Amino acid sequence: SSTMSFSEAEVQSARGAWEKIYVDAEDNGTTVLVRMFTEHPDTKSYFSHFKGMDSAEEMKQSDQIRGHGKRVFTAINDMVQHLDNSEAFLGIVNPLGKKHATQLKIDPKNFRVICDIILQLMEEKFGGDCKASFEKVTNEICTHLNNVYKEAGW
Repeated sequence: SSTMSFSEAEVQSARGAWEKIYVDAEDNGTTVLVRMFTEHPDTKSYFSHFKGMDSAEEMKQSDQIRGHGKRVFTAINDMVQHLDNSEAFLGIVNPLGKKHATQLKIDPKNFRVICDIILQLMEEKFGGDCKASFEKVTNEICTHLNNVYKEAGW
């Protein structure tokens, strides 16, 4: 498994950028999911057990979507706290990837979709520098998740 190559400065600026959006984890996580479902409606098929998926307004109010949005942000937060420790980082990424590949059977391209929406939201709210300092993190997350999928025979 590949190790990560973040300088101390990159880790610090990535964490600074992430903290800004993580302060409102539930609201921002919800915004990210609602955008994903709206802009990529095929992703809704993975959440057929969720109620109130018809309009963006309904989705914003959904306790299920709010809960999942917060879970997504919490998982990323755990990864961000371990950017300087490959072993700990992979300890979070590997089981998460395995679950999405084998149990949930989520197409891995959706991880990139979510990451791109997060970057877009960061840029809208906090500007291009914020987005730029987090881009490398999203690339690492997606690369490692894709590796897990490959190992799972996806």
